[in-house]
Amino acid sequence: MVSLKPERLKRYKDVAMLLVKYGRSDLVKQAGLEDSLDADETIMSEGTPKAEELADDLEKLGPTFIKLGQLLSTRADLLPAPYLEALTRLQDRIAPFAYEEVDRIVSGELGVRISKAFADFDPEPLAAASLAQVHLAHMRDGRAVVVKVQRPNIREQIVEDLDALGEMAMFLDTHTELGKRYDFANMLRELRASLLRELDFKLEVNNLLTFAENLREFDRLIVPEPVEAFCTSRILTMEYIPGKKITDLTPLRLMEIDGPGLARELFRAYLKQILLDGFVHADPHPGNIFLTEDDRIALLDLGMVARLLPGFRDNVLRLLLAIAEGHGEEAAEVTIRMGEPKPRFDRTEFSKRIAELVMENSDASLNRLNSGKVALEITRISADCWFRLPSEFTLVAKAMLNLDRSVFTLDPNFDPTAIIRQRAIEILQRNLMQSVSPMNLIGGAVELKEFVEKLPGRVNKILDTIGNNEFKIDVNAIDEKIVLEGLQKVANRISLGLILAALIVGASMLMRVETAFRIFGYPGFSLIFFLLAAIAGVGLAVTIIMTDVKARKKKD
Repeated sequence: MVSLKPERLKRYKDVAMLLVKYGRSDLVKQAGLEDSLDADETIMSEGTPKAEELADDLEKLGPTFIKLGQLLSTRADLLPAPYLEALTRLQDRIAPFAYEEVDRIVSGELGVRISKAFADFDPEPLAAASLAQVHLAHMRDGRAVVVKVQRPNIREQIVEDLDALGEMAMFLDTHTELGKRYDFANMLRELRASLLRELDFKLEVNNLLTFAENLREFDRLIVPEPVEAFCTSRILTMEYIPGKKITDLTPLRLMEIDGPGLARELFRAYLKQILLDGFVHADPHPGNIFLTEDDRIALLDLGMVARLLPGFRDNVLRLLLAIAEGHGEEAAEVTIRMGEPKPRFDRTEFSKRIAELVMENSDASLNRLNSGKVALEITRISADCWFRLPSEFTLVAKAMLNLDRSVFTLDPNFDPTAIIRQRAIEILQRNLMQSVSPMNLIGGAVELKEFVEKLPGRVNKILDTIGNNEFKIDVNAIDEKIVLEGLQKVANRISLGLILAALIVGASMLMRVETAFRIFGYPGFSLIFFLLAAIAGVGLAVTIIMTDVKARKKKD
C-alpha cells in the first residue's frame, strides 16, 4: 500500500516518469501509478533516450537517486550494458552548500569555533558530493587535513526518499512478474543499509584504521590517517594526501610511473581484502583512487565497505580459480552453493549458461579477462534462471568492476589471471597457517582438556548402567500399538458399512417378491431389513461423530 503524503506522491511521480521515459510504462500501469502523471507526461519524447541521459536524470533527482544509480550500475540482471557503463561513470558531484552551514555544523559538532579548532580553514570546498563536501584545513601543529562535512538535513531527506522507494518496491514485488523475479524490496533494503552506514562518519573512521592495518604489507598503497579527536558522526577530519585521479593522468605522466607494478599491487591488495580479510572497500572507482606526488596509490572515500564471511570468501576463491582455469561446470556448481534457488529455478539452463560464459572468457591470451564484467554477467544469468545470489556477491562484483577500470588504466596489458593464481596459493597457505595459529591451538587444547577430564566419569557411568541392566535407547518412532488399534477401528467401520450396504440392497431386491406378510402395504421382510439397516447406519454415524469429538477434546 502506497502513501498519499504530498512528498511521497512527488517521488512516485518522479519514478513513474523515469519508467515511462525509459520504456517501462507497463510497470507504471501494473503499479497503478499512471494516475500520478499528467496526460502530456505519459507521451514519450521523440527518439529513444540515450543511456547517458539516465545518469543525468538521476543526478537531477538528488542524493538518494544518485546512490541508487550507483547501485544499479552493478545490476547486469536489470539493465543493458550501455546503461551499466553510463551509470558507472555517474558523477557523485552536486552544488556545494553555503559556508555558513559548514561553520554551523563543524562548530556544533566539535563544540568550538572553526577558528579555534584549526589554524586555517578554506571556505571553498575541494569537492562537493551527494552526502558531504570536503574542505582543506590546517591543524594547529601545521598538519594539512581535509574536513568532510555532512550535508544539512541529508539524513532526513534520504530516509524519506528510501521510504517512498521501499513502498513502491514492495508493491512491484507483489503485483508484477518483474518484481517477483528481481526482488526490488530486497535491493532497496541493501541500499538503505549501505546509505545509513555511509552517513555515520564514525564508522568511516574505523574503516580507515582497519584498512591501514590490513594493507600494511603493500608499500605502494596509502590510506589517509584520521584525526580521531576531530571526528564525529557528521564530520570527518583526516590526513590530506595531495594527488590526482588516475583517470585524469596524462599519457606522459603514465609513462613516468611504474604503471604495471602499481596495477599488480592494487589488484593483489583487493584480492587480499576479498579472499583473506573479508573487509572490502566496495567502491574503488577511479575517482576514489589517487596517484600521489610520490607515485603511490591512495585509497579514498572508505565509507562503503563489504564484510564477507569465511565460507563466502572460500566460494569466491573457488569461483575465481574456476573462471581463470576455464572450468565452466565447476564455476556453475560453486555459484549454486553461494546462493538460493527460487521456485522456478532452472538448474540445467543455469549451469549451461555459466559454463558458456566461462568458456567465452578462457581464450588463449586471457589478458583480456575482465573479472568484474564476468561477475556482473553471472548476476544477469542468475536472475534469468530464477536464482538469487547473496547481496555480498553484488558488492564484490561492483568492487571488481571498478577495480578493473583502475588497473587497466594503469596497465592496459594487465593480466589478472596470473595474479589470481599466485594469490590463491598464498591465501590457501595463510588460511592453513591461521588454522594452526596459537589462538586456535589454545582453543583446541582447552576443548581437549575438558574432554579428557570428563571422559573417565562418562565411561564409568555408561559401564555402570550397562552392568545394572539399565541401559536404554529412546527412539522417537511411531507407536505401533496405537497404529494397529486405529487400523482395526477403520477395518471394523468398513466391514459394518459393507454389511449395511448389503442389507439395503437385499431389502430393495425383496421389495419385488410378492408375500402375504405385509407391513403398511409393503413386503414385511423387506421393510424389516431396510429398517434394521437404517437404524444401524444412524448408530454408526453417531458413533463416528462421538469418537471424533472425544479425540479432538483430548488433543486440545
